[in-house]
Amino acid sequence: MSATLPELNHRTIATNGINLHVVTAGPTTGDPVVCLHGFPEFWYGWRHQIPALVEEGYRVIVPDQRGYNLSDKPEGLDAYRLTELAADAVGLLETLGYDEARFLTHDWGAAVGWQLLLEYPEYVTKAVTMNIPHPAVFDEYLFGDFRQTVNSTYMFMFQLPGLSEWTLTAGNCRGLKLFLDMTNSPDAFTDEDIELYREAWKQPGAATGMLNWYRSLLRRDPGGVPSMTVEPETLVIWGTQDTLLRASMAEDSLQFCPNGRLELVEDGTHWLHHECAPQVNGLVTDFFE
Repeated sequence: MSATLPELNHRTIATNGINLHVVTAGPTTGDPVVCLHGFPEFWYGWRHQIPALVEEGYRVIVPDQRGYNLSDKPEGLDAYRLTELAADAVGLLETLGYDEARFLTHDWGAAVGWQLLLEYPEYVTKAVTMNIPHPAVFDEYLFGDFRQTVNSTYMFMFQLPGLSEWTLTAGNCRGLKLFLDMTNSPDAFTDEDIELYREAWKQPGAATGMLNWYRSLLRRDPGGVPSMTVEPETLVIWGTQDTLLRASMAEDSLQFCPNGRLELVEDGTHWLHHECAPQVNGLVTDFFE
């Protein structure tokens, strides 16, 4: 593996009507940190952050989100609305006996993080979101900024049932591997990492489960929130070399975060937590103190 991991505990936890595969690490008496991965990752995508958080004394909680790897993959697009995905995280905390937690989130996991901040702020001590903007900003750019609309073309292609699954998984998941290769720097993933990712991608129903996040976003109401203002302390970290998402969205997100700040990672692509792990880990642990 590309990172030295501490002792890990793998378990299945019931939450919000489904079962999630969850990895935990660190002292059971430590303050909880929940790490939420994005597409097309799974718990292992936090391999560089888990050791750093454990070293700081945190109890690290890392689920495979619904639709991914070893977690349940419910049918239907309604099951992947953002309000359901946020409820998974809330239920996970409650099952584990926590009233609140720090959240570390990236990509689709950051979309869930924003939903938590807006819908369930009482459960969030502090939150880090990486390379996904506030939902109001994303909506504005997706449909009102030509450059971002072009960058997001793949999201519209993912709406095609059957064909999208085949395109991504044919030839030993060649399409998913290409998706990573086109958006990262050469040192983001080792060959061993990719083999572990392929195992996760090949789990029964995983391709459809992962794609249903995109399909639900464009075809279903994500779920109402009382306000677009984010009250908990929020750190937005953004890799400025991201070829999919415009960096200007990071700055624009702060207008909704009176207790927010932005840190730019100049050498980071969309996969900054892999490529620039020491810098990202330092920003996260300093913020979480």
